[in-house]
Amino acid sequence: MKVGIIGAGWIADKMALTLSNLQSSSTVSALQKTMGVMDTGEQLEKYAIAARNIERARDFAEKMGFQKAYGSYQELVEDNEVELVYIATPHSHHLKHALLAINAGKHVLVEKAFTANTREALELLDAAKRKGVFCMEAVWTRCMPLSHKVSELLKNDAIGQPEVLYASLCYDNEDKERIQRPELCGGALLDLGVYSINFARMYFGNGNSSMHSACVKGKSGVDLSETITMLWNDGRMANLQAGVRCWCNRMGMIAGRKGYIEVQNINCPEKVTLYHDYKAVETFYPPKEQSTGYEYEVLACLDAIRNGRTESPFMPHSETIEIMQVMDSLRNEWGVKYPAD
Repeated sequence: MKVGIIGAGWIADKMALTLSNLQSSSTVSALQKTMGVMDTGEQLEKYAIAARNIERARDFAEKMGFQKAYGSYQELVEDNEVELVYIATPHSHHLKHALLAINAGKHVLVEKAFTANTREALELLDAAKRKGVFCMEAVWTRCMPLSHKVSELLKNDAIGQPEVLYASLCYDNEDKERIQRPELCGGALLDLGVYSINFARMYFGNGNSSMHSACVKGKSGVDLSETITMLWNDGRMANLQAGVRCWCNRMGMIAGRKGYIEVQNINCPEKVTLYHDYKAVETFYPPKEQSTGYEYEVLACLDAIRNGRTESPFMPHSETIEIMQVMDSLRNEWGVKYPAD
């Protein structure tokens, strides 16, 4: 499968490295086995890159080993060889650029956060449905084997009835342009808070009954630090944090009546440890074939496309919409507005 990338920033670099590591059929087969998806024997090919100008695209293609370089996004989606397009531009531009690809009949993997708001998310998914193409939000943690190990432990009653969940993700990147500017859908929520919310939803499910939050805003009006408490009807509680003004341990924890599960780095799980009586019982690590961690979401796309599906069970459309609704609600409470709203 030939992959094209729209946008040539740092996250496109990471996807390009991922695709390089997936150009071995043996590596793909091993990873697919780990994920429990169909092994098609097919390789993924880093094929085309599009940037806002041809010079930048050519530099990227030369550095990362792409066959084609385009100075406009329209040119890339018009290339008949491209089958899957990865949208690697800022949140604010996801709708426009994903629609370009969808309207050209391309499958799309859209970097998180999916769009600026729920209205845009619904518009994008409606377009994908009408064109009959695959579309997925690139929440990479949803596809990772260690994330599914946590689900397996919970299903097997390893900690008893879960009662409390905690997740925190903070980086000191307040000075980044994409963080500061409302017109780029900046702030901590769409960049980092989305991971904390996904962590809670992955293990406690949807349908939380109420939500309480607090937020610190910057001079431009975007959110810089936030704490979110979610409550479920059965008494379960999730305490979530996100921020762009400091470093944190990036830890996740799920506590039950028999013990607790600790996840080191909710943004890219590095280790999962099961505890009973405050003593480590068992520890799990990523597969040895793992490189960047992005490979799982790409393989999830390949599996769905080759099976004729327009969405992936790893990140269903319904979850994308409901999490976007949660983030819209939080921003409305905080008074954080984007031009796209």
